[in-house]
Amino acid sequence: MQQIPVSLLTLVAGALVTIVGIWVSQTHNLLPIQASEQAPLVDGFFNVMFAIAIALFLIVEGTILYFAIHFRQRKGDNTDGPPIEGNVPLEIFWTAIPTLIVFALGIYSVDVYKQMGGFPSANPAIIETQNNSDSGSAIAATISEAPTISSDTAQSVNQKIGIKGSPAQQNQAAEVTVDVTGMQYAWIFNYPEDNITSGELHIPIGADIQLNIAAKDVIHSFWVPQFRLKQDAIPGIATELRFVATRLGTYPIVCTELCGGYHGSMRSQVIVETPEEYQSWLQENRIAQKSSPTIAVNPVELSPSAYLAAYSSDIGINSDTLTQLQK
Repeated sequence: MQQIPVSLLTLVAGALVTIVGIWVSQTHNLLPIQASEQAPLVDGFFNVMFAIAIALFLIVEGTILYFAIHFRQRKGDNTDGPPIEGNVPLEIFWTAIPTLIVFALGIYSVDVYKQMGGFPSANPAIIETQNNSDSGSAIAATISEAPTISSDTAQSVNQKIGIKGSPAQQNQAAEVTVDVTGMQYAWIFNYPEDNITSGELHIPIGADIQLNIAAKDVIHSFWVPQFRLKQDAIPGIATELRFVATRLGTYPIVCTELCGGYHGSMRSQVIVETPEEYQSWLQENRIAQKSSPTIAVNPVELSPSAYLAAYSSDIGINSDTLTQLQK
């Protein structure tokens, strides 16, 4: 009986591994729903990595199983195996392939990061030349003369760290701007244009949103899994997130940077609403906070009695008890 060539078997096995890897990467349910414009970009990159991982797993584990079965010790066979010292072409092959994969994934990841707005758009400095009134020719500014830089260039020099949106979005103002402050152990959201402060983030669907993120005390990290977006909140350093929500709903906001003993409870939510619902929420909060402004206080800075004062009626204690707690 004529045997099938090893090269043909290798080709068929490679095709099957590729098909299985692609199928698994497109049918898994490992990620939450997509709720932002950036989410498909991140998921596409994840699916490519997952397909490669599945293929490599099948190749490595399949090879191990094949050799364990085919070259197992037979009953009554006490001889030694063939003395194989090495195979240079094979070693070059299994070193080159992972190297190419890593380089390709690196280039792909940079492209995804660029599309998400991780890199600022190119905005070179514009230096105005001085005209020579005698000859009419333009001459370069001397070292002692400070160049005039455009306002756009000055803004780009002071750009915040983070996801800045697509190149088209970076050239125009965001539709909704929210100042986000992380503190132990809460997120505070301020809408500067409407003078509203809230403990949860409300945004309209389809709008260009910019979050200006800061930290009051220690490093925090703002993460919405459904948006596939995460950005650190760093004391003294301004960071930002710019995105467009594409799905109505309520999604968790999680701090993913260990920030203290109650880090696990530092959660909030982002509510993606229709434009009409968002305007209604703004109007309700304008009226409510105009008469009774909300003040964000860091509980770490309060004494035990001051912290518990707001809850004294709920837990059934009086002012004397609170004084005793302070002692």
